[in-house]
Amino acid sequence: MVFLINLARVVFAPLIEPIRAATGASDATLGLLATLVWVGSAVPRLPTGYLLTRFDRSTVVLASGVVLTLGTAFTALVTDPTLLLVGAFLMGLASGGYIIAGNTLVSELYPASPGKALGRHGVAAQLAAVGAPALVSAALLVGDWQTTLRAMAVAAGLTAVVFAVVARRSDLPEAGTEDRNLVRAIRSQWRIVLTTVVVLGVTTFVWNGLFNFYVTYLKTLGFAEGTGRLLLQVIFGAGVPAFYVSGRLADRLPGIQYLLVLVTAFTCCILVLPAVRGFWAFVAFSAVTGYVIHSVFPAVDTYLLGTLPDRHRASAYAAYGAGMMVLQAPGSLVVGVLRSRQVPFPVIFEWMGGGLVALVVVLLALHVGGRLPQTAEA
Repeated sequence: MVFLINLARVVFAPLIEPIRAATGASDATLGLLATLVWVGSAVPRLPTGYLLTRFDRSTVVLASGVVLTLGTAFTALVTDPTLLLVGAFLMGLASGGYIIAGNTLVSELYPASPGKALGRHGVAAQLAAVGAPALVSAALLVGDWQTTLRAMAVAAGLTAVVFAVVARRSDLPEAGTEDRNLVRAIRSQWRIVLTTVVVLGVTTFVWNGLFNFYVTYLKTLGFAEGTGRLLLQVIFGAGVPAFYVSGRLADRLPGIQYLLVLVTAFTCCILVLPAVRGFWAFVAFSAVTGYVIHSVFPAVDTYLLGTLPDRHRASAYAAYGAGMMVLQAPGSLVVGVLRSRQVPFPVIFEWMGGGLVALVVVLLALHVGGRLPQTAEA
């Protein structure tokens, strides 16, 4: 199910140009389309934390599968740009609910090695991101941009049914029974929640704007659209080993120090992007950037879920997820609006890189001063 959940979040990146050709939508509208998926992913995260104080993890995961099926089916049947925005938001809603419930469930199924388990879970999600450009390309050969979404809707419905059967027949952990007060959990763990919200929120704001307009940027440099999708696939492909390796490293390395190294490396990638030229240079850039940014996700999840106590885990993780996504979601919209105002891509990347440099400097200062939490509160 996590494959389809993540596919719903990234599928609009390779679909932006086909949708533009079919509907005539502007850069601002297309940026809003990509942003609304992530806004939708942000909105249910805190409410999902509350639901998890009342319902078990598997029930919420199943509900997310149902929402994904309905939202994708709706999006696949409309062509009006306004209705597409609604559909993208609905698809995002499913991913937000699943990530809070699904990641929490995975960490509780494997408490001795949460990083390793979350890394494997992330690999499954990342395979969707890797396959998205290829799936879109294949769909365009046999149909139009809606063909991909129709296939996704059918697959999501079948997967939800299979998950319901498996969950009913399995013995699931009872760690979540202690997590019954959302507000108390957030108040108890506010330091680690705030740290991860700021670090990942700002970093993925830049990442969101980059990957959704990566193909468009490459077209401005003279690359064919198909080549752009291939390089986007390289970025996502690098995430497969990143999740696998980073999850294991996160079990062994100090959480906050490892995270700082990764954010610094991603900052360097954004700063050098305007100077990258040539196909093979972009292949190298795509591979390095994809590996670094996707290493951040299991690092943060392990830093949180691996140290949060049972009575706070889902609630505090939901607060982190909601806050982080609020910061992340506007990335594509900001890039789309700036492009509509004729701001060159290199200038946009320089501004984003400067923001990341400021983030790294502040984080290093706080770390040296002992102000960043190494683990959650006991």
